Amino acid sequence: MKYEHFETLRKNQDFKEIYSQKRSYANKYLIMYISENGTDTCRLGVSVSKKVGNSIVRHRLARLIRESFRLNINHIPCGLDVVFIARAGLKDQGYHETESAMIHLFKLHHIYKED
Repeated sequence: MKYEHFETLRKNQDFKEIYSQKRSYANKYLIMYISENGTDTCRLGVSVSKKVGNSIVRHRLARLIRESFRLNINHIPCGLDVVFIARAGLKDQGYHETESAMIHLFKLHHIYKED
């Protein structure tokens, strides 16, 4: 199994560019936007609104999303910018629900490849 590194999106401008592509799917727990970035590196952005919960809850959800992405990065192609927006329903869920919601969205975008 090969390991691919991913970078983190931090700038508001990067998020806006991905949102403007309007390539998104959503399910009960997550909203996912994707865009090609023209490099061989995946970039991940995570957004958790204050409406979801306090800072402890928001940071926990962001960590769950990043870890799920890290463990599934070998199943998606290189050169994508991916932004996940957590929905309030994710607040009471654990790792497995987060991961299955993420894989579901990858499959909707037709970018998830099984080993």
